[in-house]
Amino acid sequence: MFKKILVPSDGSAQAHKAAEVAADLAKTQGASVIGIYVIDPFPFIGIGDASAIGLQAYLSEAQAAATESLGDIRSMCEAKGVPFTGDTIERGSASDGILETAKAEACDLIVMGSHGRRGLEALILGSVAQKVLTHATVPVMIIKTK
Repeated sequence: MFKKILVPSDGSAQAHKAAEVAADLAKTQGASVIGIYVIDPFPFIGIGDASAIGLQAYLSEAQAAATESLGDIRSMCEAKGVPFTGDTIERGSASDGILETAKAEACDLIVMGSHGRRGLEALILGSVAQKVLTHATVPVMIIKTK
């Protein structure tokens, strides 16, 4: 039924659990897993050397987090014998990056974790999971953890 499962990750416990579920599901379906880590653009626009140094430090730290997060998913998939590819992209919003990748890679399922924000916190911070659910053209499985 599923051949390509997209697993967005932000390095959180929720994303780890979603990756576990996706790897197990991929094993039963004979599917592959595509991991994605979306880096937000550098949040400060300034001039001079301080801006360049800040940008380099930000990108270096973000890339290290992405490598660790995608490595975690890769290890899970390898342990289960599931094919894995991963990518790090930079987009203005995580939901845009997830949706664009799902389309570009012809994924037929998105499995992602949810932080379970509610009330004012959800209103202010928004919900990546909610945006993906609203705009995805393929099924989305949300993994909630306690």
